[in-house]
Amino acid sequence: MANPFVHIELHTKDVEKSKKFYANMFDWNMEEITGMEYTIIKVGEGTGGGMMKNPMPGDPDNWLPYILVDDVAVSTKKAKSLGAVIAKDVTEVPDMGWFSVIIDPTGAAFGLWQPKAMK
Repeated sequence: MANPFVHIELHTKDVEKSKKFYANMFDWNMEEITGMEYTIIKVGEGTGGGMMKNPMPGDPDNWLPYILVDDVAVSTKKAKSLGAVIAKDVTEVPDMGWFSVIIDPTGAAFGLWQPKAMK
């Protein structure tokens, strides 16, 4: 596996304002996920993403890239062994897959993603 970027997530203090801006700026389609406060960003070709209220209220709005892995638990442990901090341990997204959020040794954040079909 080449471990490509597969999802880019916007954490924003104003979801409605962000949805309006990006839909108008790039003609992206926004799709609400039923039962979750989450918006899927459909960009057409290329890597799409999502949008949610910033889970860290004091942090500035930011984009978080997700990288595809074969086994999110193994990759999360590997990241920790290489000096990363685990900001969010392996978590299931029902019917979709699993993710974790990592802070690399320099302070940069990224997510790991394993789709359900791979487990």
